[in-house]
Amino acid sequence: MSFQQGLSGLNGASKQLETIGNNIANANTVGFKSAVTQFADVYANSLSGTSGLGTAGIGTRVSQIAQQFSQGNITASNSSLDMAINGGGFFRLNKNGAISYARNGQFQIDKDGYLVSADAGRLTGFVASNTGVLQTGSPTDLRISTADLAPKETVEVEALLNLDSRATVPGAFNATDPTTFNNSTSVTVFDSLGNSHVVQLYFRKTAANAWDVHATSATGTIAAGPVASITFDSAGNLVGGSPGNISIALTNGAGTPINGATGISLDFSSTTQFGSAFGVNSLTQDGFASGRLSGFNVGSDGTITGRYTNGKTSTLGQVVLANFSNPNGLQPLGNNQWAESNASGVALVGAPNSGRLGLIQSSATEDSNVDLTAELVNMITAQRVFQANAQTIKTQDQVLQTLVNLR
Repeated sequence: MSFQQGLSGLNGASKQLETIGNNIANANTVGFKSAVTQFADVYANSLSGTSGLGTAGIGTRVSQIAQQFSQGNITASNSSLDMAINGGGFFRLNKNGAISYARNGQFQIDKDGYLVSADAGRLTGFVASNTGVLQTGSPTDLRISTADLAPKETVEVEALLNLDSRATVPGAFNATDPTTFNNSTSVTVFDSLGNSHVVQLYFRKTAANAWDVHATSATGTIAAGPVASITFDSAGNLVGGSPGNISIALTNGAGTPINGATGISLDFSSTTQFGSAFGVNSLTQDGFASGRLSGFNVGSDGTITGRYTNGKTSTLGQVVLANFSNPNGLQPLGNNQWAESNASGVALVGAPNSGRLGLIQSSATEDSNVDLTAELVNMITAQRVFQANAQTIKTQDQVLQTLVNLR
């Protein structure tokens, strides 16, 4: 008599119950991937290496415990550092030179400014230069720079105005006398140190379809006389003078002209002269003061964009993802992490939402993909299988006892 079949069945059912129990235990573990127990039958081989025809098998064995990398539900969170992968791929972590991979996107910033997991593994990606340009070479540890955003000197002011063609020609220009110009407006510009300067622009009609533009500033020096002369055709479109960029040599606090010898360019190319009231439709400039980091967010492509107190944004880095030809071949490490192995193939690293890589959802986490209902049903089935195998052993024992009792 052989107890092999029943014993192997008990061992197999026990392993299956262990797998189910582990799945249920991690039902609330962020980024956890459930597993299933896979079985194979066992046959005894003869000396020739093959089993005989009609030979009964000698039981079962666990061929593998296969992880299921199906997508888990995405749940919103209150932390801007939380990230969820919607699709394929893994976060790439570096802990003291050891590379691991995870689907758990619960990150925080350590004392050195690095994005780290709960066990201090540093999230890797592409870093950005001081000008916000990504260095898309080899992934490295991502660090959130808290340095101030450097100011940008104003190079150009773009004015979209309408000058009233019905206006009359005033007397000689005097910035302190409103009767000597037709209209005025102001714009704030910035020098190379981020200091602001308010430039007051005055528009004075000199003849039919012809205007002079004067400028003053309380914090800098602007050359005397008009800084621009512009003319219009009979349809009110800008045609003469300097229809493109016109320079203002505003001196900053250090005594040097803003934007060097060229000065600040005024772009009036979209300005019109129609028979309607003076109006400023748009008045923009390209400079800004320095700013401090006030927060950041992660885009669907993994780009980390910093927000600054001066209202500007800058790219701080980009999270990368890694995928494998055979994710089931990854070696589990615990702590929701896996390691590359010969069975998984080499890591294929790239930007999110490219190739086979999924996109990133910020302020969200990926739930475990454990289906509790299915696991409970599987538990009942495994329990019945265990009981049935125990019954075969009991039956074998009874048969053996009968044989022993023969007289």
